[in-house]
Amino acid sequence: MLLDLLHNIIFFRCLDKAAVVSDTELNTGDYSNAWRLCTVTQVEELKILIRMFPIWATGIVFSAVYAQMSTMFVEQGMVMDTAIGSFKIPAASLSTFDTISVIVWVPVYDKILVPIARRFTGKERGFSELQRMGIGLFLSMLCMSSAAIVEIRRLQLARELGLVDEAVAVPLSIFWQIPQYFILGAAEIFTFIGQLEFFYDQSPDAMRSLCSALSLLTTALGNYLSSFILTVVTSITTQGGKPGWIPNNLNGGHLDYFFWLLAVLSFCNLVIYIFCAKMYKSKKAS
Repeated sequence: MLLDLLHNIIFFRCLDKAAVVSDTELNTGDYSNAWRLCTVTQVEELKILIRMFPIWATGIVFSAVYAQMSTMFVEQGMVMDTAIGSFKIPAASLSTFDTISVIVWVPVYDKILVPIARRFTGKERGFSELQRMGIGLFLSMLCMSSAAIVEIRRLQLARELGLVDEAVAVPLSIFWQIPQYFILGAAEIFTFIGQLEFFYDQSPDAMRSLCSALSLLTTALGNYLSSFILTVVTSITTQGGKPGWIPNNLNGGHLDYFFWLLAVLSFCNLVIYIFCAKMYKSKKAS
């Protein structure tokens, strides 16, 4: 509460000056320059956007985790056993289980979780938007941990069978990836939909469409962040001629370390999110 009070006094009070008529306007009688004089409504809307920004920023790390579904999860699946009899399953096709997870979780959330949560919280929606996003961020951490555990087992089999130096698939069924896709689908339901509801409900009335689009911007920035993390990891881990965590031959690498790194980042992101959510001051009903 003290930090929130100081924040409002020191920072937001500075913004209030934008709506104060100065001597220049009084002398000239010109109040039309929007760069020199703002309305109280404009100042209040800016305050709302600033309060929303930390919550928005935490969605970028989640989107970086979500981007692994079409990148590192596929790379991991390509060096696993994709055979069902004589049929080979394309590694990228397992993203279907993310879609199935979403289809399953939507009715489960609406028909089971919301009524249960409503009894405890007394809220019509069961969970607030902030609580819903927090659950999604927690699930993203579990998703990365699940992927790391599968990779640890895959690398263990590669060592036991002497396949470390061979760029071949390890006899571990690709269906062991299903839990990480399924958890990611659940995280998607909680986080992305929670974001849309949050930005729509909390944004200034005249900026709802723009603020709703901000939630989609996190997806693009999350992909950039994922690429940046991958570049940094590759650069650091390949120094001194080492193969690095993610070499061409994943059997000789440590993709599990990369997944653990994202799990740690997700945990740190969750801690920051909880702090920001506790500090967040909801918009007054219009």
